[in-house]
Amino acid sequence: MSAARSRRRAIGVRRRIAVVAAAAAAATVLTGTGQAASAHGTAHPRIPTVTSGDARFEVLSPTLIRTEYAGDGQFTDSPTFNAIGRDSFTSTPYTSSTSDGWLTLTTSKVTLRYKVDSGAFTAQNLTVDQNAGTTPVTATPWNGLTCTVGALCEAEDLSAAGVSTASDHTGATGTGFLAGFTAQGDSVSADVDATSAGSYEFDARYANALGGDGKNTTRTLSLTVDGGTARTVSLPVTADWDTWAVARVPIDLTAGHHTVTLAHAAADSGNVNLDSVAVVTPGASYPGTSATAITDCRFGVSCESEAGRATGSAVVATNHQGYSGAGFVAELNQGAGLTHRIVGVPADGTYLLRVRYANGVGGDGLHQTRTMTVTAGGDDTTLSLPATADWDTWGTASVPVTLTAGTDDITLGCPDATSCHVNADTVSVSDQSAPAPAPHIALGGYRRGLDGVNGDNGDPSITPGLLYRDGWYLLDDTSSALYSTATGTASARPGHGGAPYQDGYLFGYGHDYQQALTDLATLTGPSELLPEWAYGVWYSEYLDRTAADYENTILPAFRSEGDPLDVLVTDTDFKSPATWDGWEMDPAKFPDPKAFFDWAAGQGLHNTLNIHPSIVSTDPQFAQAESTAKNKLAKSGCDGDVCTYTFDFGDPDQLKAYLGLHQTMEQAGADFWWLDWCCDNSQSTLAGVTPDAWINQQYATDADKTVGRGFVLSRAFGSLQSGGYSSPTGLPTGPWADKRTTVHFTGDTSSTWGTLKFEVGYTPGESASTGLSAVSHDIGGFNDATGLTGSETYSDGGQQKSTTKLPDDLYARWVQLGTFQPVDRLHGNHSDRLPWQYGTDARASADKFLNLREDLLPYTYTLAQQANATGVPVVRPMYLQYPEEDSAYTTAGSEYMYGPDVLVAPVTTPGTTATTSVWLPPGTTWTDYFTGQTYPGGTTQTITTGLDTMPVFVRAGAVVPTRTDHVSSDAKSPLKKVTLTVTGGASGSFQLYEDDGTSAVPARSATTAVHYSERKGVHTLRIGAADGSFPGQVTSRQWTVTFRGISAPGAVAATGVRLPRTAWHYSAADHTLTVTLPARSVHSATTVTVR
Repeated sequence: MSAARSRRRAIGVRRRIAVVAAAAAAATVLTGTGQAASAHGTAHPRIPTVTSGDARFEVLSPTLIRTEYAGDGQFTDSPTFNAIGRDSFTSTPYTSSTSDGWLTLTTSKVTLRYKVDSGAFTAQNLTVDQNAGTTPVTATPWNGLTCTVGALCEAEDLSAAGVSTASDHTGATGTGFLAGFTAQGDSVSADVDATSAGSYEFDARYANALGGDGKNTTRTLSLTVDGGTARTVSLPVTADWDTWAVARVPIDLTAGHHTVTLAHAAADSGNVNLDSVAVVTPGASYPGTSATAITDCRFGVSCESEAGRATGSAVVATNHQGYSGAGFVAELNQGAGLTHRIVGVPADGTYLLRVRYANGVGGDGLHQTRTMTVTAGGDDTTLSLPATADWDTWGTASVPVTLTAGTDDITLGCPDATSCHVNADTVSVSDQSAPAPAPHIALGGYRRGLDGVNGDNGDPSITPGLLYRDGWYLLDDTSSALYSTATGTASARPGHGGAPYQDGYLFGYGHDYQQALTDLATLTGPSELLPEWAYGVWYSEYLDRTAADYENTILPAFRSEGDPLDVLVTDTDFKSPATWDGWEMDPAKFPDPKAFFDWAAGQGLHNTLNIHPSIVSTDPQFAQAESTAKNKLAKSGCDGDVCTYTFDFGDPDQLKAYLGLHQTMEQAGADFWWLDWCCDNSQSTLAGVTPDAWINQQYATDADKTVGRGFVLSRAFGSLQSGGYSSPTGLPTGPWADKRTTVHFTGDTSSTWGTLKFEVGYTPGESASTGLSAVSHDIGGFNDATGLTGSETYSDGGQQKSTTKLPDDLYARWVQLGTFQPVDRLHGNHSDRLPWQYGTDARASADKFLNLREDLLPYTYTLAQQANATGVPVVRPMYLQYPEEDSAYTTAGSEYMYGPDVLVAPVTTPGTTATTSVWLPPGTTWTDYFTGQTYPGGTTQTITTGLDTMPVFVRAGAVVPTRTDHVSSDAKSPLKKVTLTVTGGASGSFQLYEDDGTSAVPARSATTAVHYSERKGVHTLRIGAADGSFPGQVTSRQWTVTFRGISAPGAVAATGVRLPRTAWHYSAADHTLTVTLPARSVHSATTVTVR
C-alpha cells in the first residue's frame, strides 16, 4: 500500500465523517461551564471538555460522551483505529457542576455523575441517566471486576486486548475462557486490591496442548505489576485442551490498588488458553468457584445474573431468546446459588428485590409456580416465581428485603429438590415505590461469519453491538491502537506506568436508535459507499469455471434469458499451481487473463477473484514473497516436499509481500478481491486493531486504484484465530472499523429454509448493531442439504459428478430475499444458482426478481449514499423506524425496512403458495408493491403469495425511483429513463442521488429532489432540477410517473401544460395512473399535476 493511496483514502474517510457530522446536527453554541483539558491533554478546541482530577469527559453530542480515566493524568487526544472521527462532531451545549463531592454533567439527553477523586470508573462512582422512550433508565456503564486477595477472577471478565472469549473446551469455569494469546501484545489485566503490603502469589489456571503452530511444548507469557519489570511465566504442557493446570508466580504488593498484566511479549510463545486468575497468600490453594469475584450491582440499576457468583449446578447459558446482557443463569437446581453484591444502598431499610426470570416446563416435567430462598442481611425469605409461557418468555418477581446502608450481599438459593428450576436473567434492588429498572436487552448482533449455520437446527449465537432497548451502550476503546489517518499506520498507545487507564464512549440514545448510528458513523467512520454497480446483481459459484465458460456459455445465457449481471465472482479453482492458494491464473483455464478481463469490462462486468491467504513453496512467486518478507513467512505444514507458508498481516514486510502477490492479476484487470480467510493460519499480530478490519483496510486501499472507492468482500469483526472462521464472539477492539472498507461475506451456510428465515432478521440486526450496511449472504446458501441432482457435471478427483440444486420454491424465495438485501450475490457449492436451471415457475420468478433488483438500483444506491452520510443502513430492523411500537421488536426476525418507506417480509416457508403474517406499522396506510392493494397501518395482515410475488409494502406518500426499462448491466446503461412510483395517501419526498460511481469527492455528485403532495383531490409531484454535476452525468432524462392508490383523473398536466390522453394511462383494476413525460434536461424542473 502506498502512502499516497493511504492519504487519499484517509481524506475520503474524513470527508465522509464530516458529511455525517453535518447531517447529524447544525453547529451549536457552547453553553456549558466545562474547562479545557489544559495540563492533562490537548482535546480539540471545539469539543466541550470537563476534567475532574484524573477523569476527563468530552461531550461529543447530546447522546455521546467520551469517558476517559488516566491514573497518571496523561490523556489520549490522537485518533485511534476505531475513533478516527472524534474531532468531527459539532459543539454541543451542556452544563456541569460539582456538589457534595459529585460532578454532574448534563446534556439535553443524558445526565452523567462521577464521584470526584474516586479513582478509575466503577459501578460505585459513575452513573448515567437517560430516558428510553418514556422509561427513565439509570445505568453503570463501567462495571470492571476487582480481584481481592483469595478471590477467583474469571479471565473473561477482566480487561483483555487481542484475545476473545471462547467456550469450545470443557472444564473451564464461568462463561468460558480467553483463547489463544497467539499474537504479540495479546494480554489480560486484573485490577487487584491488597489490604496489606506483603508477598503474594499470582496464580493462573490455563490449558496448553497442541497449538495452531503445530507445537506441543512449554509456553511462556510475561507478567508485570503496575507496569514494572516483566518476568517470564512458564506454562507447561497439559494433557489436552480440556485439561487445566495452575501456574504460580511470586509477587510483592504494597497495600492498595494494583494492575497485574499477563501478556504475550516479544520473546514469548503464547498459544495458551486462560480460564481464571487469582492473587493468593503464599502456599494457599487455588480458590474454588465459591470464591469467585463478582462485579458490583448498584442500587436502582438492573444487573445481570451472569455477573453474580453462581455456585452448585448453576451455569451461564444463552440458548433461549430475549435475555438481557450476555446470557442468563440456568440449571438452578437443588444446592445451587447465585450471589450479588449490592452497592450504594442509601440507608438502612426495607427495599424491593426484583428478579427477571423464565419458568417453562422443567427437567422434572412440571410447569408450575416455583420458589427460591432469598438471603439478605442474615435473614431468609421466599420468592415466588409463577410459570411463564415458555423458556423464551420472561417475567419479573419481587420480594421485600432488609438491607444496611452501603454494601450488602444477596443470595438466591435452591435448598431442596422442588425449589428453583428457573432461569435467572437480572436482579435489581430499589425503593419499593420505584418502577422496575429496565433490563439491558440487546437489539441485533453480529458474528464473524455464518459458516456452518443451518437454521433448521436453531438460531446461532451472536455478539451484541451498539443498540440496546434500554437505550445506552459503552464502546470501550481502551485496547485500540493509535491510528494515523494520513499514513494509514497504527501504533501502540502510550503506557501509563501501570496506572489505571480507561477510554470509553458512552452512548445514551434512548430510543433514538438512528441518532446512535449517526454518532457511531461520525466517531468511527461511516459504512463505505460502494461503486454503483456493486448494488446490482452478482453471480458466483464454487465450480471450476474457465474464461471460455463465462464467454461462451454463462454470459450468453444471462443475455438470452434477459437477466442482468454486474459482478462476476470467480471462486478458488482458477488458481495455479495450487487451486487453493496459487498466485497466478491457470493458463489452461484463463490462457489470456488480460483479454478475459477486457472482455468482461466490455460487457459491463466487474470481476473479483477468491483469495486464500497462504502460499506453497512451489509457487513461482514464493521466492520473491519470502525475500520481500525478509524470510519471516511461517511454515504451517508440508505435504511431502511441498510446504505451505502463511503471513503475518501485522508485520510490514510480510504485508508488503502478501499484497505484492496480487499485482500480476490486478494489472491484468482484476477489479477487487474476495478474501476468503476461512482456513489458512495467517494472522495479524498488530496490537490494538481487529485483524479482519486491518487486512480488509489494506485490500480496500489497494482497490482504490482499480475501482475508485475500493472495498473488499470478506469476513469481518474478528480473525481466524479468535474463535475460528465463523466466530460468534467479539474482540476487545470491537467491530467498529470494518464498515469503512468491507462488504461482509457471511460465509458458508447450509441451504435450508431455516437458514433463509434466520438471514431475514440477521441482516438488519447486524447492520443496526455494527453500522456496517453492506452485508452479503450466499443467496441460495452454500452447503447442499437436499441431495437434489442439478443440471451440470464436473470432474472431482478423476470422477464425474453432478451439481446439486435447491427445491424450486426455496430457490425462488431466496432470490426474492436477495432482491431486497444490501448486496445481491448468487452463490453455492457446486449447486445450481441460475434461473434457467430451475422449473418454469421458479425460473420466471427468479427472472422477475433479478430484473427488479437491477431496476431498483437508483433507489438502492440512494439508500447506500444515505447510509454513508448518516450511518443509518440500507436494510433496517423495524425498531429503527418505529422504536415505540412493541410489534417492531417482536417482528424483527420476520420483516424489515428497505430504506424508510419500503417494508419487506420475505417468505420463509415451503410451497408454491405461502401465507405470511405481516405487521404494518401505525400512522399511515401501506400499499402492496405487487398488487396495489392498500391496507391500514397498525394492523397485522395475512398475505398469500405465489412464487411470482412476495410481501412488500410501500408507505403512503413514498416515492420510489426505478429504471423504466430493464438493462443488462449498470455500467453500460446510463440513467436516461427513470420511473417514479408514488404511493398515494399522504405527502412525501425523495432525493435521488447520482455520482460518477468511483469518486470519493462529494462535489462530484448530483441530487434531484422530488416532492409529492395531496390537497383537495389534487395530486402534485414536483421533480426538481439536478443539483450538482459529475463526469458522465446524463444531460437529458425521460421521467415516467406512476401514481398508485388514486382515483381516475379528469386531467393531467406537466408544468402547467395539459397532457394529451396518449401521454397517460389509468388502470381501474389497481387504481394506478401512469404518466410518461417527454425527455428533458436533467437541470430543468418539472411538475406533474393530477386532478
